Amino acid sequence: MGKIILYLLFFATSILIMSCHNKGTGKDGEEASPEQVQTPVTVTSVSDEPLSEFAELNATSSFLQDNIVKSNINGYIKSVNTKIGQPVTAGQTLFILKTKEAESLGNTIDKLDSSFHFSGTVRIAASESGYITELPHQLGDYVQDGEQLAVISNSKSFGFILNLPYELRKYVRLNKNVEVILPDSTRLSGVVASFMPAIDSVSQTQRVLIKVSSSTSIPENLIARIRILKSKKTNTISLPKQAVLSDEAQTNFWVMKMTDSVTAVKTSVIKGIETGNRVEILRPQFSATDKILLGGNYGLPDTAKVKIVKVE
Repeated sequence: MGKIILYLLFFATSILIMSCHNKGTGKDGEEASPEQVQTPVTVTSVSDEPLSEFAELNATSSFLQDNIVKSNINGYIKSVNTKIGQPVTAGQTLFILKTKEAESLGNTIDKLDSSFHFSGTVRIAASESGYITELPHQLGDYVQDGEQLAVISNSKSFGFILNLPYELRKYVRLNKNVEVILPDSTRLSGVVASFMPAIDSVSQTQRVLIKVSSSTSIPENLIARIRILKSKKTNTISLPKQAVLSDEAQTNFWVMKMTDSVTAVKTSVIKGIETGNRVEILRPQFSATDKILLGGNYGLPDTAKVKIVKVE
């Protein structure tokens, strides 16, 4: 009787062990694999549109020429018709001077002969249009012949000075149109007016004068951005920058391309020109029906299981 009970216990234990083993294995005795994780992603497709590549450099506004207003007599300043920062036009009277002889003898001569109309005054006018930047004398000062009375920043010499790296010289030529972007996002049309005949030995840059036309006055020493067109292509294949990935050295580039509804594979690409938010794809030739990962693509392995949540 005891042996029968032992046999029954051994048989029940064997059945229990086999049952537990079968739960952990699949068909043909293989272990069942857990469900694969799918990364949520957004996808996009290539577009065929014109692309332009620009170089953006800083430039500083400046008056390249100053006109010095000088006295042409020895005498006293009797009238000042301008202020610092005030715009003036060519021919505008800035100062009225009176000779020292007229100052001392003028009233005496008038008393002797009132018909003589002796005044001894001289009018000093602006030779060019611009802005008064220096005004060292005031009303009543005594000045000598040739002494500086004011400095006018010549408005005709105003422009933006661009320090152009010499490697970009091939993209800039005389009378070339460029776009000037001010700090307040105002966009002006500029023209390359001249090149300074020297290169900075340290930075290897060349000073370029950019002339602009503006209905409002622009202050000196304002820093603007100059957009220089490097190349322009029409009907070229491109992708959003976010879709193109690279290594740390940025020498190898790739995208994650969908091969079916749930699988994305790493596909190496050759880039062309870049704009603000798009990248030209030279190779391989993608079609309009190809789906390329846009969001959720960073850090994925060469082959990844994904779940498309949005198409852009």
